[in-house]
Amino acid sequence: MARRDFDPASVTPDGRPAGMARLFDPAKDGPWRGSLPGQTFGSGVTVLAYGTDEIGVGPRLHVHPYDETFIVVEGRARFFVGDQTLEAGQGEVVFGPAGVPHRFENLGPGRLQTIDIHHSPEWIQTDLDQVDVPPS
Repeated sequence: MARRDFDPASVTPDGRPAGMARLFDPAKDGPWRGSLPGQTFGSGVTVLAYGTDEIGVGPRLHVHPYDETFIVVEGRARFFVGDQTLEAGQGEVVFGPAGVPHRFENLGPGRLQTIDIHHSPEWIQTDLDQVDVPPS
């Protein structure tokens, strides 16, 4: 069935050109890592690629002033979003609301690879768990 959710004549292009940029280097060995600010295209969405081969490893507990959507591309992850714990596998999507602390970890076996969509033109984050950093 064809979709017709709106009348295309009701939208006026804003003049931004199509664009392209690299999020990660697919030729490099190992998990994908990279970020692409929405500002690159004048967009309100920033995209991150996150991957790890280490079981139990993932981003530290943090919070954003905007929503974040996680797409599990490969592997399995345990997400901690506020007081909720969610397990997600390849092809599943997890939503983290603005202002709610969150983190996730690789459940294994093998690689965890996610694409993380920050609903903001730039990546803004406050880490909440402090890790001691030795003085330089």
